Amino acid sequence: MRKLVILFYFLFTSSVVLSQIKDSLPNASKFQNYATKSGEIYTYKKPRFIEMITNIPRNVYGTVNDFGYKENLIALGGATIMTVAIIPEDQELLNQSRIFGERIGLKDFAKYNDFGPLRNIPSDLTSAIYLIGNGTTPLLMSMGFATFGLIKKDYRALNTSTGLVESLLVCGVFSQTIKRISGRQSPAPAIIDGNPGGDWNPFPSFSAYGKNTPNYDAMPSGHVMTATAALNVILSNYPDKKWIKPLGYSLIGLLGFEMVQANVHWYSDYPIALVMGYIIGKNVANSKIKKTNSTIDVSKKFTFNVNASRSFGYNFIGTNITF
Repeated sequence: MRKLVILFYFLFTSSVVLSQIKDSLPNASKFQNYATKSGEIYTYKKPRFIEMITNIPRNVYGTVNDFGYKENLIALGGATIMTVAIIPEDQELLNQSRIFGERIGLKDFAKYNDFGPLRNIPSDLTSAIYLIGNGTTPLLMSMGFATFGLIKKDYRALNTSTGLVESLLVCGVFSQTIKRISGRQSPAPAIIDGNPGGDWNPFPSFSAYGKNTPNYDAMPSGHVMTATAALNVILSNYPDKKWIKPLGYSLIGLLGFEMVQANVHWYSDYPIALVMGYIIGKNVANSKIKKTNSTIDVSKKFTFNVNASRSFGYNFIGTNITF
C-alpha cells in the first residue's frame, strides 16, 4: 500500500508539471526536429500528460510485437539459456557475493527513512544502491526532464519525461505477470526454509501471492527490468551522449550485485529482466520519435553544368546552375 501511495503521489506531481505543457508552450509549433551526429533527424510531437496512461495498451502491444524481431528473439533465447545455466549455481554465487559484500561494508538488507510523503530516503550505501532500480528513480528523472523541457520548450526532454513513466508502468505489467507465472522464492525466505536456490511454485493464487509475496516474486527482477528500461528510454532519445550507456549499465551491474548479496534476488533472475527492460525501453522511446535520414549535402551549395545545342540552324552554348 505504501508503494502504491508513493506512485500516485509522484504521478500526481508529474501531472502538475506536465499539464503545464499546453499553457507554457502556447506559441510553439506542433513538432520539433533534432539532428544527431549520425545524420538522422529525430522529430518529436508536443506530448500530453494523459499519454502516460493512454499509451500503456499500445506500449504493451508494441513490446509483445517487438519480441518477434530477429535480434530480440535471439536475445530472449540467449537470456533463457543463460538463466537455465545459472540456476544450479545460484546458491553458491549468492554465498560468495554475501561474503564479498560484508568485506566492503554492504549490509544484507536495505533500510529507508521517511521524509514527508517520501518513504525511500536511503539510510546507508546498501539502501542507496538498491534505490537505483526502485520505481521512485525513473519518476524523479521524469520530473527532472519535464522541468528542463518546460523551461527550454524542449519536446525531446518532455517526451523523455513521459517515456520514463510509461516504461515504469509497462515494466510493472510484464514483471508482475511473469513473477506470478514463475512463482520463484526469493533468497531470504529460501534460506530460512532451507531451499537452496529457492523453491518454485508456479501460478500461486492471488491471496497466497499477496500474503507471502517474497515466496513467489523473485523471477524476473523488477528492479533490473525497470532500471534497464529507463536507461534505454534515455539512450534512445540522446544517442549522442556516449557517457550515459557505460555509466548506466555499470550502475545496473552494481544494483544486481547488491540485491544478490542482500538476499533479495538470485543472479538467474537477471538475464530475462535485462532483455525485457531493453525491449520495453526501446519500444516506448521509439514510439515517440519519427526518424528520418538527412539527404541534403550541405558541402555543395550549387551545381554548374555547361551544355550545347543546335536550333534553327544556329549553334547555342549555355550554362545550367542548380541550387
